[in-house]
Amino acid sequence: MEQRRWSEVGLVILGVLLHSSYMLSIFDIYFKTPIVHGMNPEPLGIRAPAKRLVLFIADGMRADKFFEMDTTGKPRAPYLHNIMHNKGRWGVSHARPPTESRPGHVAIIAGLYEDPSAVTKGWKANPVEFDSVFNRSRHTVAFGSPDIVPIFCGGLSNTHWKSYSHEFEDFATDASFLDDWAFDRFGEFLNESRHNMTLAEQIDGDGLIVFLHLLGCDTNGHAHRPYSDIYLNNINLVDRGVKSTVKVMEEYFPDGQTSYIFTADHGMSNKGSHGDGDPANTETPLVAWGAGVRGPGLASPEDDVDDGLRFVDQHTHHEKTPASWGLRNVERTDVNQGDIAPLMSTLLGLPCPLNSVGTLPVEFLALDQEEQAQAMFANAKQVLDQFLRKSQLKQATSLFFKPFGPLIGYKATLVHITNLIAVGQFVLALQSAQDLISLALDGLHYFQTYDWLFLMSTITVGYLGWMLYILLHVLQSYTTFPFFHRKRGQRRSYNSQPGKAVRFAGGVLMGISSLLLIVEQSPPLYHLYLGLAVFFWTEILTDISLLQSIGLAIRSAKLSWLSKAIFACLISFLVLELLVASFFWREVYTGVFLVAGVVGAVVVSCNTPDVSMVPAFVWAACWFMSGFTLMPAQIPDNTSLVVGSGIVVVLLAIIGRWLDCMPSSKPALQRIVCGPSRKSDKSKWLFLIQVMLVLAASAMVWITTSHRTQKKGLPILHQFINWSLAGVSLLLPLKSPRGMLARLLSIFLGFAPLFLLLSIGYEALFFSALAMVLFSWVLVESAVCNSIVQGGSTSSPKWEKLNANFLPEPTGLKSSRVAVFSIELLDTRIALCFLVLINVAFFGTGNMASVASFEISSVYRFITIFNPYIMGALLLCKLFVPFILVTCAFSAVTRVLELPRLGCYFIVLLLSDVMTIHFFFLVKNIGSWMDIGQSISHFGIMSAQIVFVLLLFALSSVFTYDFDIMSLQQPAASPALHTTSGHKYK
Repeated sequence: MEQRRWSEVGLVILGVLLHSSYMLSIFDIYFKTPIVHGMNPEPLGIRAPAKRLVLFIADGMRADKFFEMDTTGKPRAPYLHNIMHNKGRWGVSHARPPTESRPGHVAIIAGLYEDPSAVTKGWKANPVEFDSVFNRSRHTVAFGSPDIVPIFCGGLSNTHWKSYSHEFEDFATDASFLDDWAFDRFGEFLNESRHNMTLAEQIDGDGLIVFLHLLGCDTNGHAHRPYSDIYLNNINLVDRGVKSTVKVMEEYFPDGQTSYIFTADHGMSNKGSHGDGDPANTETPLVAWGAGVRGPGLASPEDDVDDGLRFVDQHTHHEKTPASWGLRNVERTDVNQGDIAPLMSTLLGLPCPLNSVGTLPVEFLALDQEEQAQAMFANAKQVLDQFLRKSQLKQATSLFFKPFGPLIGYKATLVHITNLIAVGQFVLALQSAQDLISLALDGLHYFQTYDWLFLMSTITVGYLGWMLYILLHVLQSYTTFPFFHRKRGQRRSYNSQPGKAVRFAGGVLMGISSLLLIVEQSPPLYHLYLGLAVFFWTEILTDISLLQSIGLAIRSAKLSWLSKAIFACLISFLVLELLVASFFWREVYTGVFLVAGVVGAVVVSCNTPDVSMVPAFVWAACWFMSGFTLMPAQIPDNTSLVVGSGIVVVLLAIIGRWLDCMPSSKPALQRIVCGPSRKSDKSKWLFLIQVMLVLAASAMVWITTSHRTQKKGLPILHQFINWSLAGVSLLLPLKSPRGMLARLLSIFLGFAPLFLLLSIGYEALFFSALAMVLFSWVLVESAVCNSIVQGGSTSSPKWEKLNANFLPEPTGLKSSRVAVFSIELLDTRIALCFLVLINVAFFGTGNMASVASFEISSVYRFITIFNPYIMGALLLCKLFVPFILVTCAFSAVTRVLELPRLGCYFIVLLLSDVMTIHFFFLVKNIGSWMDIGQSISHFGIMSAQIVFVLLLFALSSVFTYDFDIMSLQQPAASPALHTTSGHKYK
């Protein structure tokens, strides 16, 4: 037994390794880093239109909220609206998800879109070196947030920068003062430079960039939502700050050689979050004016004609301008966010950043046709250089190199464009350069997905090998499946001649493959991907006699068993596909629970006719749960509902306590659920304390929310009380009675204060609904257990009858399920129910598995000063609480049915990996970036299931390892004869 336990520990470790590495494989398949080194800058070949440039980035400012008129019909940003009408150009800048601050600033400043894997490489510093307009500038001056300015300026010698303290970012206050800080510090800097010759020399001359990062809208959007007065007033404050900054710049530099660009890194959804591809997050304002910038033009009907092209967020070109913006008569020019970097470079006469993939928006430039063609040609050569460098690197390491066909003759294209410019065909040259950029971008994508077929095949084979290996392990170790040449649980033998031959062949295959990968200088992960696939299939084929035994058993099985097995597989596959569909349509769970309520009620009625109210409870609980997945994914604030949900928790707890304290002459079903009737004064006091903590948490929800809405901040005393309530309540279930209902009830009360304090709306009520469904699950399985006992199967258990379906009868099998903890075919339903419930715990509160699904305002009762680590940890706690309830209920069910929990865990993994493979093939790198981001999230969630569920099992074991279950084989009225299955979990 000890040897098998260590073997299973090794199996779990292998599973963690496989899923962790294969989860990273999608970045090698689809999203390799776009950054490549070894190119030289391409000079523009034109004079610099401006000497200096001021870049305003209003973090988190939505395009529609910025452009639209206020309630009085006047512009919300009057100064910048005047610029758009009379002095400069305007449009919408389209960002590409993930719409977070760092990727947005990288796109604006460097012109590249970081691949999604960059999120794993760090936030506080650049994970990789890349070129930017700051690098190319002679000097950069920057003021703003400590989360942005140091990232892009901290490592450069040609910068002067300053940021405020993290403590300034308080979500409980009006954060617009953060923008005032940036404007004021820059004004002070200019004043100081009048008396400081060092500073004066730094900002004098060409190639100067001033960068002001304005965080107010982002912080206020998170805290108060983008439709709040605080957020909208912040837009007006930014407008006034821009006006004052332009004034002091023009006074300091009266030569008229300053360009100005105003934009944002991302927008803000209505629920105060960002990250995904929602238009509210991807559409940001862009206004440019000053030296080198073309003036406004009149809008024409052609501006609204769809040309079939798409921006990086998949929005169409020439979108119709809303009338509420007051800009219908002014020409609009939308751009990709990455196009801003070459625009700034061109205005300053600098080479484009080496890794930029942006296309110069010539519509913004006051250049003649020749200068436009020259600038666009330089842009095209800069993008082409990246393609040529990637092609060169891949060719140098590939044994069978396949070039990108459309650019094999790129030299002729360069000569053609050069000739067009020489003969004055500037319009054709401009168009040809733009076409060359498009081809070069296609070529970059080609080489970023060059190893697609090899990796997809390897990962698929690896997953299938892992799943088959797990299935064989479960069949051998946890079932009474008849292996004709081996006793159940007997270890494999690897010393047979066929086994040695298979191992040798596997070693040779891995050796040759690794040698080829080394020659091609493939990343180390490629070796791991292939090695895991070869390992599992070698292990499977090494014991060929096992596979032969299974084949013989299936061929010898009776038709009735085969029919049941096929039916069980079909039902399992149907349920798993419904779960896959639920990642896209939460409403699937509504149908699932409507059906589950009826089925559960029927099962209880048929198996325990002496408890008439239980079927009604099961039915009502499931139907109550079915309504939550019809609610909006964006949870609206409703403090009263959160407080009321706390009262619902208390009422449910009182009912549960009453049931647990009923006299000992209970129905059989109730004896299973409640356990022994041994109640102490200590348990009563514990129950009262937990109830008081829930009520106190509900009161603190109301108090802290009231303080925040009055902009009074979060007092230290309130923080201390909330942290104390959450922390103390989590420890109390450890002291609760061991009876199943009493312990589950204590766990329910123990996690309620934390969840209530982290709730903002209907998800607080979902907590109680989930608990009711979980208790219904325990009741249904207890009814099944009661039916088995009442049917007399303790002497001839039905799970032993599995072998009767096979011929010949195998030998050497145990005869007691309780002794050997066997799993039978029908027990697969436990794993399926667990997967349904663990997923509804995720989606039931509006989470749509996207980056922007987590509501940051949930943490404001614990912390309001911006701290991504503490806030992220609190959001994960909120996510984990429903999962822990589900896992505790799963532990209770396995104890009632006396199933091995580790064996059930392996079945859960096997079934979830069916979904994992499905999502693996659904990952995409084309189309809407909302879809791309969600496809990555879905695959990542399922790949993390092995670690995630294992962690949940470990956490829940702390509370459930000593469950006390009453044996139904003893009379309930004889306490002296009472026995329990008091062993701890295996």
